[in-house]
This record gives sequence, C-alpha cells and structure tokens, in this order.
Amino acid sequence: MKEIKAFIRTNKVNDVALNLQKNSFCCFSIFEGDGSGNFSDPDKEYPSLSHPFLHYKIAKLEIVCNKDDVNKIVKIIKEHARKGKSYDGLFYVTNVV
Repeated sequence: MKEIKAFIRTNKVNDVALNLQKNSFCCFSIFEGDGSGNFSDPDKEYPSLSHPFLHYKIAKLEIVCNKDDVNKIVKIIKEHARKGKSYDGLFYVTNVV
C-alpha cells in the first residue's frame, strides 16, 4: 500500500476530486490550510488574519492506494492540479506499513 499526499491550489480541488472519482478512486481526504513562500500570488492573495506570516490558501489531498494505482493517481493529479505556475500540484508518495 502507498499513501499519496498532494498539495494543490484550492481552486483546483474540485477538478482533481471529480477526476479521481471518475477513475474509481473514491476515497480520499482533503484538508485546507495556510502557507507561505514562492507559491503565493502577491496580486491576489493576502496575509491570513490568524497567521500574518502565512499568505496563501492551500489544500492537501491524501489518498491511500494499492502500489499499482500510484502512477494513475499521480497522472490525474498532475493533469488537473497544474496551472503552469511553480509549485502547482506538488505531491509525494510514501509506503504504508
């Protein structure tokens, strides 16, 4: 078993989720958070009131799957989470014990 964690822009969550479901990957979790760094768009995103040093919204998708499905899931995330900007659709894959 493998766990995939993907950090994606919040406006891409629905597209990624719908396409995972269309491909029979129905069970995953999505968490919303704040972040900082080069990922943000200073023209559109502003500091969080709760955490002034964090200045963009991010979603983290987590899914546990069979190792044979990793490439399919990663491909879906890449195709539907990226807008052509740096740091779009970042993800990593780990073993589940």
